[in-house]
Amino acid sequence: MGWLPLSPLPMKDRTSMIFLEYGQVDVIDGAFVLVDKNGVRTHIPVGSVACIMLEPGTRVSHAAIKLAAMTGTLLVWVGEAGVRLYASGQPGGARADRLLYQARLALDEDLRLKVVRKMFELRFGEPAPARRSVEQLRGIEGARVRETYKLLAKRYGVKWQGRRYDPKDWEKGDVVNQCVSAATSCLYGITEAAVLAAGYAPAIGFVHSGKPLSFVYDIADIIKFDGVVPAAFQIAARHPLRPDKDVRLACRDIFRSQKTLARLIPLIEEVLAAGEIPLPEPFADAQPPAIPEPVPLGDGGHRG
Repeated sequence: MGWLPLSPLPMKDRTSMIFLEYGQVDVIDGAFVLVDKNGVRTHIPVGSVACIMLEPGTRVSHAAIKLAAMTGTLLVWVGEAGVRLYASGQPGGARADRLLYQARLALDEDLRLKVVRKMFELRFGEPAPARRSVEQLRGIEGARVRETYKLLAKRYGVKWQGRRYDPKDWEKGDVVNQCVSAATSCLYGITEAAVLAAGYAPAIGFVHSGKPLSFVYDIADIIKFDGVVPAAFQIAARHPLRPDKDVRLACRDIFRSQKTLARLIPLIEEVLAAGEIPLPEPFADAQPPAIPEPVPLGDGGHRG
């Protein structure tokens, strides 16, 4: 395969994400590249990116997936405009010790409620109402979110008829819903990368449940009104020709200025610590995985 890049960056120091479309993603002369229909190569610094969004029109070689795995970069296959997540792939995923810890918190109703109450507190800046169930807190949260959308629409002078979108038909949504969908999709991508990097399972959620990305939604929802959703409304007010592109660029800048990746993993740990049970020690006799793990390649060794 050629020479691999040296020392992939820690997750917190990486660029949040990039979008690729209409080309072959491959490894040529040791470099991770996108080759367009004219044969023009664009070099992608794979070890410096947390998440690569692959849009329609992309094909990915085995060598490219292997190199992304070696550098711990999440590959996400998304739909048109990047607003539908079809699949994702990153080596390792949940660690057994952390997966069991997360599952124990989610399966015990008392522990789950503690975690949900912490999520509520972090999201709204105040303690959750006392003596409320998870379902009741979910209902309170939903009402507050709907009110927040109305306030944002009023602030930016945008007509708002509610969160309405068809995941099967991007064009059916009005501009503001397209902008919000694009913004949350970007946030879900880097949040999933952080969840995996921290060793947890995206599917084991607390407020959300039953979805492949339930825990991703839980964590992303805590911070989505801190930057990306207000930006979506601000962009919608300008009636852009390419709302998805404008939103992506805005999200990229927000993630960089707010140091979102550096914030996410401590946020995940803080949320789960609310369950007040100790994080187990890694299993000493765990069998190393047969798949490559992100490791510094400081010796510059040649890999076949």
